[in-house]
Amino acid sequence: MLGDGRRRVTRRVVWTLVLGIFLGGLLTKLSESFLPESAARDFLITSVAASIGPVSVDLVAVGFTLGPLVLTLNVLTLAGIAMVGMVARTWI
Repeated sequence: MLGDGRRRVTRRVVWTLVLGIFLGGLLTKLSESFLPESAARDFLITSVAASIGPVSVDLVAVGFTLGPLVLTLNVLTLAGIAMVGMVARTWI
């Protein structure tokens, strides 16, 4: 019974992060396209990236490579996560 509640909370947190990162990426692309060159635009679209990979798995019958996986964060990504978190908290 208690494990089901934790699973639901974990699922909500994961979905909030995933949707927030997508919304933040969308806001970043829109800012790059529509904001004029200024210090505010540079502040909003300056990002920090972390990457992992590539990871290669070579089995006898099958081989595949995954990556590199890159996570890029900026102010708009954090704002997107916050907005999705507020919506998820009030609606779900």
